Amino acid sequence: MFFDKPPFNGYQTGTMAENKYFVTHLECALTGKQYPAGQLHNLSQAGKPLLVRYDLAGIKKAFTKEALKGRRPDMWKWRELLPYKNAGNIVSLGEMETPLIPCPALEKELGSSAGALLIKDEGRLPTGSFKARGLALAVTMAKELGVTKIAMPTAGNAGAALAAYATRAGIDCFIFSPDDAQEITIGETALQGGKIYLVDGLINDCGRIVGEGVEAAGWFDFSTLKEPYRIEGKKTMGLELAEQLDWRLPDAIFYPTGGGTGLIGMWKAFAELEAIGFIGPERPKMIAVQAEGCAPIVKAFEEGKEFAEFWEGADTLAQGMRVPAAIGDFMILGAVRDSGGFAIAVSDQAIIKARLLCGEKEGLNIGPEGAATLAAYRKALAGGLISRDQRVVLFNCGSGLKYPVGQASGRIDHTKPVDYSQFN
Repeated sequence: MFFDKPPFNGYQTGTMAENKYFVTHLECALTGKQYPAGQLHNLSQAGKPLLVRYDLAGIKKAFTKEALKGRRPDMWKWRELLPYKNAGNIVSLGEMETPLIPCPALEKELGSSAGALLIKDEGRLPTGSFKARGLALAVTMAKELGVTKIAMPTAGNAGAALAAYATRAGIDCFIFSPDDAQEITIGETALQGGKIYLVDGLINDCGRIVGEGVEAAGWFDFSTLKEPYRIEGKKTMGLELAEQLDWRLPDAIFYPTGGGTGLIGMWKAFAELEAIGFIGPERPKMIAVQAEGCAPIVKAFEEGKEFAEFWEGADTLAQGMRVPAAIGDFMILGAVRDSGGFAIAVSDQAIIKARLLCGEKEGLNIGPEGAATLAAYRKALAGGLISRDQRVVLFNCGSGLKYPVGQASGRIDHTKPVDYSQFN
């Protein structure tokens, strides 16, 4: 049984066969120019993200579905498709597989077919969000490559995750967040050892401060997609999803899109799984969900553009999607279009309603970004963009416990007789 095994020291004692290294090089996502692995990199010379490339033919010979069955059920079991060389460098807080939850009550409410709707709840991960996947892997690689000081802009959850993993690795981290970020994530970041500074601006303003500090303060820039490895951690969502569905991908994936690392990562994961023979060429429609108050990807999709324009006056309660400019915009749009998917925006009011509906119908406390995918699914059903019998996976990115929740149904004075009729 899994729980009979030592918690994590297996990462330190794996055999050479288990730790075989398949990375061949890094590659500019726009130009295809190659860069050597095993060295520190931020963006390519073209100013675009770098992608990790593997010897997929070698992996196909060395890695089987059967091999997965005997491994610990966490993100590290996909080691052949991950970029670390030395298992002793793994920085982990216990990144277990997240559940794929059926939603029969929501299906009935929305008129969907039985078994059509699933929610993958990433809020169960360490630090309460899917940011744990990306930051666990990115910090592992930072440790392996000798980084001692990191900085990152964040809307909240990524900062909390970075603080936890950097502290675990003994790396100093400096985090810059908009001053209206959720108070709980600010406190969480500080509690876990991060040095957090509030900025009277948006995430891009925080990013500018981090970028200018590379030379001035001597830190390594951990901004979204400005280092190559967070995407490799996030792609484990796609690897895991494929295995959970017995290697038959869903018809559509609704993904809350700010920086878009997870959407890009899953699209990369599916290509790698096909190359090693685990799945066929079929792909889900990749659906980028944004808020109406910050929808640069939706606007670019509708206008047929390859790159998105900066979104002025970004404003939404779903702070994880309040990203006015995503450096990976062309990759997000490419995945959406290549999959036959679409980009869709929903209002903050629709997000609030969807969050309440999910809690009341399914007992799931999802965050606003996750609720945005439910709102988008409802909107897509009404608009005929998705049929009611298509199997759909919604991604909930973080625990709803980090956000304001419901109120008590009432108050009772224990010194007075209780009116039990109110409970009928």
